[in-house]
Amino acid sequence: MLEHLTTKIGARLSGSEGAAKAVEWTNKIMKEYGFDTVYLQPVMVPHWIRGKKEIGQVVRGSKKSDRVALTICALGGSIGTGPNGVVAQVVEVKSFEELAKLGKEAVQGKIVFYNQPMDPTLISTFAAYGKAGFQRRSGASEAAKYGAVGVIVRSLGVNIEDYPHTGSMSYAPNIPKIPAVAISTNHAEILSAMLLEKRDLKFYFETYCETLPDVQSYNVVGELKGSEFPNEIIAVGGHLDSWDLAQGAHDDGTGCVQSIEVLRVFKTMGYKPKRTLRAVMFMNEENGLRGGLEYANQAKLKNENHIAAMESDAGGFTPRGFSMTGTPEVKNKIKNWKVLLEPYGLTDFNREGGGADIGPLAAQGVTLIGFLPDSQRYFNYHHTPEDTFDKVDKRELELGAGAMAALLYLIDRYGLNQVLR
Repeated sequence: MLEHLTTKIGARLSGSEGAAKAVEWTNKIMKEYGFDTVYLQPVMVPHWIRGKKEIGQVVRGSKKSDRVALTICALGGSIGTGPNGVVAQVVEVKSFEELAKLGKEAVQGKIVFYNQPMDPTLISTFAAYGKAGFQRRSGASEAAKYGAVGVIVRSLGVNIEDYPHTGSMSYAPNIPKIPAVAISTNHAEILSAMLLEKRDLKFYFETYCETLPDVQSYNVVGELKGSEFPNEIIAVGGHLDSWDLAQGAHDDGTGCVQSIEVLRVFKTMGYKPKRTLRAVMFMNEENGLRGGLEYANQAKLKNENHIAAMESDAGGFTPRGFSMTGTPEVKNKIKNWKVLLEPYGLTDFNREGGGADIGPLAAQGVTLIGFLPDSQRYFNYHHTPEDTFDKVDKRELELGAGAMAALLYLIDRYGLNQVLR
């Protein structure tokens, strides 16, 4: 499944031809596996396109030979510069506080270079990612407040690499929109070193990205109907969309095929679930969360009773455990099953959280569960051209699907309001 999704379909950014093909294929494959019900859930999604390849250059003099090429890519949601590009002096900061101290006098008419690395002392790379993510998400609007003409953001990766990481950014209302690009971690180091030598260094970048009108797309849902409590729903899913730079293997092709695999395994075993099990392929997690919001909205409109929702969106690496958001009673019950899961390397059950796409279900009192694989390699590939099929280990992928199926089996078999005997 993963090989087809990543190598035959490839990049699947919302609104793209690849996303439409992924919807068609996952709908087809779940029907072929004989799930009881498979259907499409309509959702309108944003349609941002990258356009021609970006150009980034340090300007050290008036001649073309004086320019040094550095690797950049536009951030998702950014406006483009067009063929004239943006050229200006660069000012480097590592926080919004530093930016505010510089003020309008030092920033007006310049390009702000955010150079805050992910914290290498944090064992959880997701914690480090969250801590450094401010610069990508809202750095452009913060810089525009002080009159900046563009921003360069250090890629959110843990290693020193030559390829950039894209990702979603957004503009604050009533603030001028300025173009935003990511720079590879290695070239961020080079640019920072150059600025130490020449404080009035200039940078030129050229991008052609734009946001087009919203496009009709779909969440794809497959079900195995419950035999005793069909109105109690346990959902498991991943997001079908991916960034446009690569095949979207770990983010989140692995989560999608693992979720389908959970139901396929039960179907193949001849297991009759007590409760209804759903595999959900969410659309538009990367740059809008429209699929997750629409799924929760439809669940509320239909008065559906989700007792739990699980998401796999942290890569297809070796399983370590599960994060949870729910009542203390429910979390304690799941933790009581730890003894059954520890022989398979599942030992981490203490973190809060579930996942972006299932997050909107929290308002309906749904217990949220996030599949936790080992996180150390994930941000080597996240949002980059390197997120390809060959980076996924087949055994690790299967172990993850097995771990997810095991916990879903326990929830289905014993519920979340009973004591395991």
